[in-house]
Amino acid sequence: MNKIKVRFAPSPTGPLHIGGARSALFNYLFACHNNGDLVIRSEDTDLERSRREYEDEILESLKWLGISWNEGLQVGGEAGPYRQTERLDIYAEYTARLLETGQAYYCFCTEAELEEERQEAMNSGEMPGYSGKCLHLTPEEVEARRARGEKPAIRFKVPSNTIYVVDDLVRGRVSFDSNNIGDFIIVKSDGIPTYNFAVVIDDVLMGISHVIRAEEHLSNTPRQLMIYDALNLKRPEFAHISLILGNDRQKMSKRHGATSLIQYREMGYLPEALFNFLALLGWAPEGEEQILSPEEIISAFTLERVAKNPAVFDLDKLNWINQQHIKQKGHEELKDLMLPYLQQSHYSENVRQLDKTQLDLLVEVFRDRIVCLTDIDKELEEFFALPQYGNESLEVLQADGVRQVLEAFITGLPDFQETAEIKEFIKTLTKSLKLKPKNVFMPLRCALTGKSHGPDLPYLLFIWGREETLRRAQVSLKVISR
Repeated sequence: MNKIKVRFAPSPTGPLHIGGARSALFNYLFACHNNGDLVIRSEDTDLERSRREYEDEILESLKWLGISWNEGLQVGGEAGPYRQTERLDIYAEYTARLLETGQAYYCFCTEAELEEERQEAMNSGEMPGYSGKCLHLTPEEVEARRARGEKPAIRFKVPSNTIYVVDDLVRGRVSFDSNNIGDFIIVKSDGIPTYNFAVVIDDVLMGISHVIRAEEHLSNTPRQLMIYDALNLKRPEFAHISLILGNDRQKMSKRHGATSLIQYREMGYLPEALFNFLALLGWAPEGEEQILSPEEIISAFTLERVAKNPAVFDLDKLNWINQQHIKQKGHEELKDLMLPYLQQSHYSENVRQLDKTQLDLLVEVFRDRIVCLTDIDKELEEFFALPQYGNESLEVLQADGVRQVLEAFITGLPDFQETAEIKEFIKTLTKSLKLKPKNVFMPLRCALTGKSHGPDLPYLLFIWGREETLRRAQVSLKVISR
């Protein structure tokens, strides 16, 4: 068996979106599982929209996600260059071969003429397709028109009455009738090759054994098969993975929220969590486990377990997976991940005043409370925002006996060094006042934070320290009328 080699070839016309990232990931997983190679190249022939900064952004997104490659952009290799705009001479050689054998021809039809043809076909109830009006131009006619400055496109001559079959590794056997496909352009009038032509040449010359891509490319496959056959080139294996739908069962788009990897990175998702989540969009391991490391996913990944049905992008599931990956982090690694968010928050000055023990406790408290790293700013508010007494907390504070609880708390609060001392003090206070725990904890929480729920009270007190805790308690006494 020849070495497995796959590729991911984005168009650098914008950031890497979820669909493209999933395609890149499946190629990476397939290559790694089979000890194969992954090639990354750029399909930058959309001259108006392609930007080098987008290309750089896409590559950075792939690396952040945890995808590495063996050949291509930033890596090099023997089959380069790896940008299509740098391979125009290569495509020209194959174009010439098709022209010489009569399998391609020059087309001088204008956009207006083609649109008129389309409208006529639709008005007649026929499937729009090129009529072939330039197919029988003589070499002399072609040269004369070119001499007049007309710039032709080049069309591929589609064979008649031919069935093209692809045994798709995900979708099974799929057949295409050539009679439903009109002669298509392989080189535009500006000399730039079209996708269906360039991708075939690139895949062959780069030794691609398997083409793993989104289902939306399935309709391109017959045109590519025609070019493989016309040039006597070996076809790769094909695997078309399902579309990604939003929760409304519509194709994933901006209306479903963030769509690019950069956005998820900025929102504080972990790359290994997104890696985990994307792998499960259309693929499932044999067991029931959903929280998997990249190594576990690579070990288990096969195309046989890729589903034909569309995958649904479930944000709640992504949040849960991210939360689980956060919980699995070691303390120091988690602290390193949190520090930038702690330092950039609205409460960064409060954080800077914490000692190491307090900061370590804060990290562990947040471990079980945050979904994304950007949640840290909101969580810090729970610790450092000044109390705002709303109706709910005021109702608690106006109850009988609350002043007695607060005064006893202020009088007895020890100069604590750890949370265990705080827990013991509140437990002792509850016994001495002969009250139920909720009749002590709830008034204290409402008095000190202005809220009826939040992080465990001993954690709050430890982060504040004794002085700040007493200050908050004294302030709360002023809002109690009895």
